[in-house]
Amino acid sequence: MDIPQIHSESDGVVGTMGEIHLAAGKHVAMRQWREDPGGFSQSHCRDYETVGFLLRGVIQIELDGGTATIKAGDSWLVPEGAPHRYRVVEPIVAVEATSPPACFGEHDEIDSTSHTKPR
Repeated sequence: MDIPQIHSESDGVVGTMGEIHLAAGKHVAMRQWREDPGGFSQSHCRDYETVGFLLRGVIQIELDGGTATIKAGDSWLVPEGAPHRYRVVEPIVAVEATSPPACFGEHDEIDSTSHTKPR
């Protein structure tokens, strides 16, 4: 039987993209993003599915030929393999879950030397 994980934000490991890795299981992982406004990220595809919830701020996402504006209280889904990109319009705090876990294998690398949250 797996031992339940309980993590505080300060326990999170910072990944190579600035995300804070929170709890992770065999089939799903959760991470937090805190970002300031900027231009669109490069378009990319991931080999995992992502669902997110925006706690604060505004972002735009380009996905499937369209652009959507996501505001605090909204959620989103990016299917596995879907080309997409984000732009932070107002400073954000967001939580995402990825399946399979983005923090394992070669999905997204974690900077194991950094154990502090960005900003």
